[in-house]
Amino acid sequence: MKNTKKLILKVLPLFVLLVLAGCKKQDVKTGSQPAVALQHNDPLLSWNDTKVKKDIIAYVSEVTNEQSPDFIPAKDRIAVFDNDGTLWSEQPFYFQLFFALDQVKSQAGRHPDWKNKQPFKAVLENDMDELMKQGKAGLLQIVGVSHAGMTTDEFQSNVSRWISTAQHPVKKKLYKELIYQPMLELVKYLQSKDFTVFIVSGGGIDFMRAWAEEVYGIPTHQIIGSTLQARYNYNNGKPIITKLPALDFNDDKEGKPVAIEKYIGKKPVFAAGNSDGDLQMLQWTASNKYKNFELYVHHTDSVREWAYDRKSPVGTLDKGLDEGKAKNWSFADMKTDWKLIYPGK
Repeated sequence: MKNTKKLILKVLPLFVLLVLAGCKKQDVKTGSQPAVALQHNDPLLSWNDTKVKKDIIAYVSEVTNEQSPDFIPAKDRIAVFDNDGTLWSEQPFYFQLFFALDQVKSQAGRHPDWKNKQPFKAVLENDMDELMKQGKAGLLQIVGVSHAGMTTDEFQSNVSRWISTAQHPVKKKLYKELIYQPMLELVKYLQSKDFTVFIVSGGGIDFMRAWAEEVYGIPTHQIIGSTLQARYNYNNGKPIITKLPALDFNDDKEGKPVAIEKYIGKKPVFAAGNSDGDLQMLQWTASNKYKNFELYVHHTDSVREWAYDRKSPVGTLDKGLDEGKAKNWSFADMKTDWKLIYPGK
């Protein structure tokens, strides 16, 4: 297992660039359900009554009060949320990696040669050590099979089918059930106060758009992510866009402020993330002339979720942890600040 983790540390960043870069029955229409919290006097019902909750409510109350010197007009109330590790879980690997591996397995029946051909042999045998040894070339082949060489409609159909049936190997729940109820309530609370909420994630934009509107209640045009290159074809009067196995834009780290400026055109006043990959987005938000709020989700609950930060190969929180503490940004400590993690428990 130690060797596997070492290999993952070396190769996983490549996958982030290639696959994650774009490439609940609770009825899982959770995006529309968490608003139930707003029917109570408490807009953040799943949060414990700790400082971070009080600070969030105080901030929102202040910037939406027209009599306050810190009032922010509704047109400038932009909130941005990371996805992996901020709105849903991300351990032991990013969920989009599990999607890619499952896509290879689902197509194996049409490719009998894969049983003896790497990197597909490693995927079919669940041999992560061998898969990581295949490096960039092997991962490119996985991208080609799972994310590219098909129309955008075909890809979205594949993702929709997977997200409605696939189960997490550890939690034994649908992946879309592993979303954070407290964060869903926060999204709904901000929306109810005329904040425009965007997802800004290193994950693939097409992957998220296939399910995130239903689950989070955030419209597809307010979802920003990494992208693969694509090609338009008129197709005898039936236009199609085909995904290509080459990176177009990596929406991570420095890429997040760039994407926000490119696609939103305004600095956010509220930003939430969980890792060093979100640090630049929080820095950008903190530079807004309007009163702003920066929030880090800190994974501290090894029983209900996972506990990790500085040394985790997935969702590393190191520089962000130090800078956030130094600048008095808010930290949502899962273990102490959240009554529950996932909807229903």
